[in-house]
Amino acid sequence: MAIPLLQIDKLGVEFRQFGSSVTAVKGVSLHIDKGETVALVGESGSGKSVTALSVLQLLPYPVAAHSPGSSIRFKERELIGANEQVLREVRGDQISMIFQEPMTSLNPLHVVEKQINEVLVVHKGLSRYAARVRTVELLELVRIRDPEQRLKSYPHQLSGGQRQRVMIAMALANEPDLLIADEPTTSVDVTIQAQILKLLNDLQASLGMAMLFITHDLGVVRKMAKRVYVMHSGSVVESGAVKDIFERPQHAYTQRLLAAEPAEKPTTVVGDARTMVKASDIKVWFPIKAGILRRTVDHVKAVNGIDVTVREGHTVGVVGESGSGKTTLGLALLRLEKSKGSIEFDGRALQGLSWKSLRPLRREMQIVFQDPFGSLSPRMSVGQIIGEGLGVHGLGKDEVEREQMIIEALEEVYLDPESRHRYPHEFSGGQRQRIAIARAMVVKPRFVVLDEPTSALDMSVQAQIVELLQELQTRHRLAYLFISHDLRVIRALSDEVIVMRNGHVVEQGPAERIFREPREPYTRALMAAAFELEMVEEDAVRT
Repeated sequence: MAIPLLQIDKLGVEFRQFGSSVTAVKGVSLHIDKGETVALVGESGSGKSVTALSVLQLLPYPVAAHSPGSSIRFKERELIGANEQVLREVRGDQISMIFQEPMTSLNPLHVVEKQINEVLVVHKGLSRYAARVRTVELLELVRIRDPEQRLKSYPHQLSGGQRQRVMIAMALANEPDLLIADEPTTSVDVTIQAQILKLLNDLQASLGMAMLFITHDLGVVRKMAKRVYVMHSGSVVESGAVKDIFERPQHAYTQRLLAAEPAEKPTTVVGDARTMVKASDIKVWFPIKAGILRRTVDHVKAVNGIDVTVREGHTVGVVGESGSGKTTLGLALLRLEKSKGSIEFDGRALQGLSWKSLRPLRREMQIVFQDPFGSLSPRMSVGQIIGEGLGVHGLGKDEVEREQMIIEALEEVYLDPESRHRYPHEFSGGQRQRIAIARAMVVKPRFVVLDEPTSALDMSVQAQIVELLQELQTRHRLAYLFISHDLRVIRALSDEVIVMRNGHVVEQGPAERIFREPREPYTRALMAAAFELEMVEEDAVRT
């Protein structure tokens, strides 16, 4: 029998702090053979990422400790307890990792070229020129447009999907034997997701690379993996061939995970609903400067002449590729990004209002950002983060009432109220997103821009959040601008859909019509990429 490339036996991980301890991983055993893709699935907080970080010994020791008897062997070499020299040889060269949140993983002070070059120079000893050439090749591989121009870009100048592709380029730079991919397609749209998954498959075939693929997207598991391990509460509850697990799940948790799907919008919008936001001919152009005098020679037309109307109890879904201008449109409507055109909120013109004049309206116009870890202050407790808006807008007559409002907000997003005393880094990605939603909802807004609020969530929690957003909308007549690359979520929530590409509207209309009869080729391509698995399953049922 061939010796596995990676063998994990009875892995246990315990986090200890202030005299207490939490067991995050309990006796996990798994193996990966050379050239094989193995999926690790489960809900947020199930221990998937902790298991992956343990392979590279990246856990914060001594706060995190492995239980006695834990073993991680790579190419028959024990990694638990290995010295720094051994780990330095393995990390980034023989084993690479794509992290879930690229904005917090990339250095905000360094340009793309420097961050990818560093990997090549340290491990391959390439010259700066050779590293630059290789960097351009890698950016082309991960489908970044104009790679040579992007070399000088900082992470904040890239979209979420572009940042994730830079992370993938860094991970693949040294052609590792094992790639650990922790939610690598979470922040990218469906067409780019398909390209990246194909790219990883192609690279695996050409390099003989093995992959540990961590994801909450069960459709991705079917496309990528031959075997799957299902984790729940720190333990592996079921494992086996992907086909067997999907068709004949044995464990109740696996059955529940496979059944999770966002429920479709149950009600239709009343025709005479009050208009909350009305925008006409919105343009956001970013200048491109060149020359010694830094004169403007052209513009990046992130949003170019878009009309949008959002009514009470109404959801407008915005879809499109990364960099299409979706988020920029949302920021422009909130006056968080300078724009040209007309913007009205509840009949009041916003363009031209000073920052001070806008402040009273901020309570009524809220946003949930795509990257919760980057938008939550690491120095504030969850209670302080959620309660900050209450203090700014003078809500609650005293501290006791404000504390109760914070508790209610946490309960609405399915988080334990006692978690208000903890800090963002102590939560999983999905839990942090729920904190961000609670922060927006606690001030009782009327219009909310939701920028990929479910992209980091596993399927079961995603369904809960969609249901929560539907409940809040019905209860408070909220108006949503819902930005997402997940067309299943858009279909579940939206009354109207705007399809964007390169700053323009490709197609716009009622959600039912867009999903049933898309008119434009680009829209049809998005639908095909998103619902490919669904169509295959329907064909199988008919057969």
